[in-house]
Amino acid sequence: MGVPLKTGGLFARSLVMGLALIAASCQSSDNPTRDVPDMAKPPVVRESELRAYCPGVSLREGTSYFSTYAKGGDGDATKVIYQASLSDTTRACTYEGDNVTIKVAAAGKVVPGPAVRPGTITMPIRVAVVRGSEVLYSKLHQQQVPVSDTTAATQFMFTDADITIPMPPQRNVSIFIGFDEGAKK
Repeated sequence: MGVPLKTGGLFARSLVMGLALIAASCQSSDNPTRDVPDMAKPPVVRESELRAYCPGVSLREGTSYFSTYAKGGDGDATKVIYQASLSDTTRACTYEGDNVTIKVAAAGKVVPGPAVRPGTITMPIRVAVVRGSEVLYSKLHQQQVPVSDTTAATQFMFTDADITIPMPPQRNVSIFIGFDEGAKK
């Protein structure tokens, strides 16, 4: 026992609209190459690149969040200018000769506090590449984020694409990203 279809109902109108869209997309054009998808060759990935080692990246414990206070307001919740956090991290490696170049990235968010004003804020983000206790790379970045809406969070992406190290003979290299406030005054 089937369900009768009403020709004046929502189903019929949807069917007519769908058929009209299909007919419109089948019309020919004056430019025959306009509708042809881009058939660019995909990049060739060598087997050595598939087997190559790309060190993992993570947030260093205790450095994934950062708070800034108005002058003299450290620890006072009413004096918070903003709070920032870093979350998801990723990396990509390219290989040339005996070196590996690593591009790392982290997603971040800035949440305005009671003392925020519109403008650009600067956050200290450090990237460190280590093998045991040996530091292979360390750089402090000054990440700038424009904050125009003082009532909502602002998302940002942090990227460091300038990491080049010798290809590690063992898979024992780690990459860390985190806020670095420096030595306490």
